[in-house]
Amino acid sequence: MLIYLNGKFVEKEDAKVSVFDHGLLYGDGVFEGIRSYDGCIFKLDEHLERLYNSAKYIVLKIPLEYEEMKKAVIETVKVNKLKNVYIRLLVTRGDGTLGLAPWTCDTPNVIIIADTIELYPKEYYEKGLKVITASTRRTGVDAFNARVKSLNYLNNILAKIEAKIAGVLEAFMLNSEGYIVECTGDNVFIVKNNTLYTPPVYQGALRGITRDCVMEIAEKLGYRVVEQPFTRFEVYIADECFLTGTAAEIIPVIQADDRQIGDGKPGKTTKKLITEFHKITKTDGTMIC
Repeated sequence: MLIYLNGKFVEKEDAKVSVFDHGLLYGDGVFEGIRSYDGCIFKLDEHLERLYNSAKYIVLKIPLEYEEMKKAVIETVKVNKLKNVYIRLLVTRGDGTLGLAPWTCDTPNVIIIADTIELYPKEYYEKGLKVITASTRRTGVDAFNARVKSLNYLNNILAKIEAKIAGVLEAFMLNSEGYIVECTGDNVFIVKNNTLYTPPVYQGALRGITRDCVMEIAEKLGYRVVEQPFTRFEVYIADECFLTGTAAEIIPVIQADDRQIGDGKPGKTTKKLITEFHKITKTDGTMIC
């Protein structure tokens, strides 16, 4: 496996950064998770736009121009001779001192990894996930805007640990007002009376690339799509529930906090969206050859 590291391709074992990198010391940096399907990097421009927006928000100057970064992502996939792959693109603050001050860091590090990923076992896409509600609350937008994909994921990791302890793979995360915002790494949708509902980004949800894609697909299929706050009550009485994310794609949820959702099986709307989503993954993106 070859890793892109600051303009060079190096073997996995040689891909190293300093222990003084503020990405390691403080989670100071941004990242994107991107997918390639049969040689088509899905929604690459949308992912790169979000990366540069995240970096701008935290006052991090990415050392590559947009087109240079795009080329670097494409080349990373090509040199690894992979067509179906998960791409992790990171930009760290770079080497600095042991203090918090980001201005002590010299040059940001750019790292691109192309590898396979299985966020959830295949059986859960067919049978559906069971989830709990974590006691760990989502960081409020008044503290840090969730639209920034930063390297600091401890908040989500703690919720993931709660799910593991409860014997499930995923957990809903609430904001300080008790509304469901998202899961540990995915956006949340519920379906009720042929209407799709998803939490608005102003409440602390990430504006997911897959989330937006699913909303577009649903509207084209004739569904009503609403960005609206909802609580666990709305989930418990929903006809269907599913999660979306770049790594997860679309995965059904059949039980929340030991309460069955709908008939306890992946719903017809969820299945239809999965089918339509897979149709566009190989056409709506950037070809690597």
